[in-house]
Amino acid sequence: MKSLGISVYPEHTTKDAAYAYMRRAGELGFKRVFTCFLSVTESKEDLVRNFSEFCQVAHEAGLTVSADTNPEVFKHIGATPYDLSIFHDIGLDIIRLDGHFGSAEDAAITRNPYGIKIEYNASGMIAFDNLIECGADEENMCFCSNFFPQRHTGMGMERYIELTSRYKKGGFRVASFVSSNAQNTFGPWPVYEGLPTLEMHRGLPIDLQARHLLAMNLCQDIMIGNCYADDEELVTLSNMDMTKITVRVEPVADITDTEKEILYWDKHNQRGDCNENIIRSSFPRIVFKGKSIPPRTDKGFTAHRGDVLIVNDNLEHYRGELWIVCHDIEVSNEYNVVGHVSSQEQILLDWIRPDSPFGIL
Repeated sequence: MKSLGISVYPEHTTKDAAYAYMRRAGELGFKRVFTCFLSVTESKEDLVRNFSEFCQVAHEAGLTVSADTNPEVFKHIGATPYDLSIFHDIGLDIIRLDGHFGSAEDAAITRNPYGIKIEYNASGMIAFDNLIECGADEENMCFCSNFFPQRHTGMGMERYIELTSRYKKGGFRVASFVSSNAQNTFGPWPVYEGLPTLEMHRGLPIDLQARHLLAMNLCQDIMIGNCYADDEELVTLSNMDMTKITVRVEPVADITDTEKEILYWDKHNQRGDCNENIIRSSFPRIVFKGKSIPPRTDKGFTAHRGDVLIVNDNLEHYRGELWIVCHDIEVSNEYNVVGHVSSQEQILLDWIRPDSPFGIL
């Protein structure tokens, strides 16, 4: 099951703000909070005291807690791959390893008696098969991509797909980050250009970032890397349909009631015998059979990528069928343009697979 998460960096904010944010996220159905020990400089005793309270509040809000660590963090707080008792005392659910101890230790850490999951870096080439051969507990292994504070440094699509596909095929849960576009957001370091995993997501609406990750179907956890996302962003994410690809369409100004019913019908499905030119939803012609759809033009025209078409009265047998155009095509006056997918939203179209459902927002 896919889930949403937030990130909080308590050393850079107040307890009241951090705890209110976690509680609000929990109310909206978010399931996880990420934090970072890499930037923490406080003593071992202070870290245990402060983060124990942090974890307690998170758990009360229904959130599991993951923290970014590395061998230096372990050394600072007196932990080892063979002794995670301090993380257990704090209340951590997941330890993310942003670094390595060595194959034997990286495997041994998964066999901790506390059931703490170990999250390896999905933005690198982890030899998980070798770890398993070294005795790693697969049930306690998961993966999380990096986020990237500096503009132009985020992962490219090709590399992201290559690595994330590898871990998904291995049967592991994978997390990735999207970025809030709210004012005055921050992360663990003083860089303020957002915190996405994919560079192409930087600056896009947060729900489009998340819907794109859902469309690719390579990660199960989608977390906001920076904080604080504003409430509108949190609500928008919480309202997403995470069971299918959803595409936002701008309807034409004079769309009819029947066309609107078809456009926003909730059971669109790409045909199995599809082609590369269109996304074709045929069932509306059955569901809305008999409803008139007057033609909008008396001549043919060029339909462009992103145009949404509905078959009109001029082709009665297929009337009501909906198409989303993926490549420019010539069509007759048997088709009405009822809306358009913006250039930003078009990143979703190539991920709608044969025999798969999709929705229109």
